[in-house]
Amino acid sequence: MESAHETDIKITISDRILSATVLTLFPKWVTPNQITVFRFFTVPFVLFLVFIEQYKIGLILFAISAFTDALDGALARTTNRVTEWGKIYDPVADKLLIGTTALVLVPRHLGFGIVFAVLFIEMLTIGGAYYFKNKGVVAIQANGWGKAKMFCQSLGVGFAFLYTLVTIPVFFGFAQAFLYFSIPLAVMSLLMYGI
Repeated sequence: MESAHETDIKITISDRILSATVLTLFPKWVTPNQITVFRFFTVPFVLFLVFIEQYKIGLILFAISAFTDALDGALARTTNRVTEWGKIYDPVADKLLIGTTALVLVPRHLGFGIVFAVLFIEMLTIGGAYYFKNKGVVAIQANGWGKAKMFCQSLGVGFAFLYTLVTIPVFFGFAQAFLYFSIPLAVMSLLMYGI
């Protein structure tokens, strides 16, 4: 079930670093798809913690879940276990984690406009993915723009969490800046046929 074409795999420096450090702590039987499923599993718990205003625990779980985005991709590429399922559902898990958390958390402190912009771009990338799939592109792999977008969105939501814990204005500014900066990155990701 888990296979990859050598030409499809582009191992990055961060993949190699994660493979030599964090991923050595994982048992050999853990697959990249299992890590992606874990991210899906954490989404309702992160949302619940935000709803009940347990921001400290919510931030910790959000950070762990967001970090698994780097882990599953690095594990897949460095062990030659890239799958069609992973190519499709890894970005879906990202969008669920970022989109739903931003939808619940960010309007409370940063306003709904920025959330609307982030969610609108995410909907465009999902639509773009289905458009390209229907045009014969079997799987649209994440590109550097998409990875940078996810990183900025994660930092933006993370700083929004921090702002809820300690209302230091600089955290508010960082949250806004990272979320706004993720929007042109998302557009570039879509234009470069990545999600």
